[in-house]
Amino acid sequence: MIKIKKLAIMTSAVLFAGTVLTACGVSSASNDKITAVGSTALQPLVEEAANDYQKDHKGLSITVQGGGSGTGLSQLQAKAVTIGNSDVFAENQKGIKAKDIVDHQVAVVGITPVVNKGVGVKNISMKNLQKIFEGKITNWKQVGGKNLPIEVINRVKGSGTRNTFEANVMEGHSTVKAQEQDSNGTVRRIIATTPGAISYLSFSFVDKTIQSLSIDNVKPIDKNVETNAWKIWSYEHMYTAKKVSDNTKKFLAYMNSEEVQKGLVKKLGYISISDMKVKRDANNKVIN
Repeated sequence: MIKIKKLAIMTSAVLFAGTVLTACGVSSASNDKITAVGSTALQPLVEEAANDYQKDHKGLSITVQGGGSGTGLSQLQAKAVTIGNSDVFAENQKGIKAKDIVDHQVAVVGITPVVNKGVGVKNISMKNLQKIFEGKITNWKQVGGKNLPIEVINRVKGSGTRNTFEANVMEGHSTVKAQEQDSNGTVRRIIATTPGAISYLSFSFVDKTIQSLSIDNVKPIDKNVETNAWKIWSYEHMYTAKKVSDNTKKFLAYMNSEEVQKGLVKKLGYISISDMKVKRDANNKVIN
């Protein structure tokens, strides 16, 4: 009986010590795991970078998930994840206390209107693009295309891609009530298979199954984003708490390393921060 009591006391002591270590933030398990959640536009870059990084850092687990910029920021604020991936500044996301978190900008993404390849239009004016998403233009023949009803596909509220599109195209005008989707991949599939469909995607998700549109004869290409000739673009942010583990600091440093910025960023269709000729602040003001 005495031996059993001693064993129970020792077990309780070990459990208590483990609890204290975890509470103090020194648990090796917590430091060996990074969870990044949020923007689906940024997700492919972070996923591939994480896979490469883990090859040289055995024992470190990096989990990357989508869900949208709003989800990433809210989960970071709730301390449920290590990193909140976002296409928008935290200052512009409702309910987020931007002063309590840290912004790490890792790339720039251009966003382009995309259409089903059968609409018969390759260029559109910014004003007509706005009218389409307002619901004021409803047939492609009104903008020089085929006699085909326009099917608007929007992004869900909280989507960083939607916020960027509305800030730079809609100018405060409300979008028409339409089908909403929460990921770039799903939007691309719907556009490719739906006659008359239009939406918007980050450059990195555009492929041969759909068609991007020029705006006022300006093409949606990297060099036009770099000078702000193409105005629909945003930074890709990886937000964290003010205090993070050494592993998280090192991974974020890797995201801004030459290996990633000159390699993966370009390979996957993003634009390196270092290639930008202009800057944009949280108020959407462009600084040359």
